[in-house]
Amino acid sequence: MSQRLRVGDIVEVLPADQIVATLASDGAVDRMPFMPEMLQHCGRRYRVSKVAHKTCDTAYKTGARWVDDCYHLEDLRCDGAAHGGCQARCLLFFKGAWLRKVDAAEAAAAPRQAPAAPREVPVVIQKATLAPDTEPGQPVRYSCQTLRLFDATRPLAWWDPRQYWLDLRSGNVPPGLMLRVLVLSWFRALTKLPFAFRITTGLYEKVHRLVTGRPSPMGAGLVPASQQTPTGELGLQPGEAVVVKSHLEIRKTLNINNKNRGLWFDQEYVPFCGTTQRVSHRVFRILDERNGSMVEMKNPCVVLEGVHCKSEYSVGRLFCPRAITAYWREVWLERPPQA
Repeated sequence: MSQRLRVGDIVEVLPADQIVATLASDGAVDRMPFMPEMLQHCGRRYRVSKVAHKTCDTAYKTGARWVDDCYHLEDLRCDGAAHGGCQARCLLFFKGAWLRKVDAAEAAAAPRQAPAAPREVPVVIQKATLAPDTEPGQPVRYSCQTLRLFDATRPLAWWDPRQYWLDLRSGNVPPGLMLRVLVLSWFRALTKLPFAFRITTGLYEKVHRLVTGRPSPMGAGLVPASQQTPTGELGLQPGEAVVVKSHLEIRKTLNINNKNRGLWFDQEYVPFCGTTQRVSHRVFRILDERNGSMVEMKNPCVVLEGVHCKSEYSVGRLFCPRAITAYWREVWLERPPQA
């Protein structure tokens, strides 16, 4: 049953048998699948961190998408255990049909003890982990929430004001942040005008510094097209502290398309430049978001703890709550100075 939840609400993920009862033959509700990696959360209570009324399409690059009755709970992410060990660490989507709202009095009076996860993954859930057209004897092709996200969503025009009202009403975005990001996006739009580029770019830079105290994220890579982008290996391990290099230093490792050996340095990463972070894990393999095949990275990268896309600069998909994992080349990082 559809329900209206807000950020901060306490919910309980339904038991596995009740969730199975909500699923169609494709293991999904409204084409959004419930995955084996989510079974460990059944019976547990969490706070709603974001109302996933919208998301972004990174597979087909169509921009923002409407999502019906979906929520993100705290920072629950897929561990890839049922999908060949994929290390993308995607934020999980929970349909309202899989959740029960818990009021504060109930939560305080009777803290919920999580039941044991089922010993076997229900067939309808396990079956949905593979692409439906996977042929015997052929390389495995997976299916998951990320791969089915396009089919489970609807187009959302960037100019549709309803999305911003829902961002505010749901608690996804505080009013002050909403105003700041929208104002900066308007000044950023001026830089796209076919005249006075230097003037509008300078204006945007000044306004950005005034509002945020930081340089703007504008600026293309500086490696000439005739040269290959550099690499750097630090041998970083989980738990190590690292310093993200300045934006200018990172631009020296990027080509004109802002890529280093095929990995794009997103403008959403720029606010982290100059900060000290901690390594979460190294990434060697992720699923191709279009066909579900496993992609082995030729140049492994690292993930930093709690560092995700905030969608404050992404044109056409501002305030997307998907919090996509950010991948970092080691050449963009350095160890902190010795004390």
